[in-house]
This record gives sequence, C-alpha cells and structure tokens, in this order.
Amino acid sequence: QVQLVESGGGLVQPGGSLRLSCAASGSLFSISGMGWYRQAPGKHRELVAFITSGGSTNYADSVKGRFTISRDNAERTAYLQMNSLKPEDTAVYYCNRVLGSTNYWGQGTQVTVSS
Repeated sequence: QVQLVESGGGLVQPGGSLRLSCAASGSLFSISGMGWYRQAPGKHRELVAFITSGGSTNYADSVKGRFTISRDNAERTAYLQMNSLKPEDTAVYYCNRVLGSTNYWGQGTQVTVSS
C-alpha cells in the first residue's frame, strides 16, 4: 500500500523559507512522478511543481524562481524548497505521486505566510 506523509509546514513571515518533505512508502518510487499541489481556502487545488522520474521539472508561473522541487530516490522522499514566501502562498500543500495511471495523495500540510 502506498502512503505519502508530508512534513515541514508551519507559520513563516513574508520573505521567509520553508522546506516541505514527502516520504513515500511502497516500491517503485524511482519510476514515479512526484508533485506538490496546494489549495487555499475557497480555491481549487492547483499544481505547484512536478518532477518526473527522470528529473525533469515544471513549476507554476507564480512560484518560478522561488520554489525548487527535488527528489531522493534512495530515501523515497520528495522535497519542495520554498523561498521568498508571500502571503498568497498560504495554503494546504499536498504531495502527489503518479505511478502509471494511478495518483496517490498525502494528507496535506498547512503553510501560513503572515507577519
């Protein structure tokens, strides 16, 4: 059974940084695509960043140059480094794993950017 456990969220001031982690259980992590999504109150869930099994990345325009997605296949963990955080980055952040045609989701971690 695949499980995804996010950690690293919290309260940070504008301009600050956070690093989210997503630890995955189960096998075949190295051939899975990994993504981070977020959902703010009253808004739809949106893609923040994605990294393929080969290491290619793509980002939402709103986070380009500020966020970096990475993965450690040996640790079966994906990361999202978030710098220069803004109040509009406030949301619940969800880890996503894509294996074939199946999507798996974590429970989410709250990120709040406020002074």
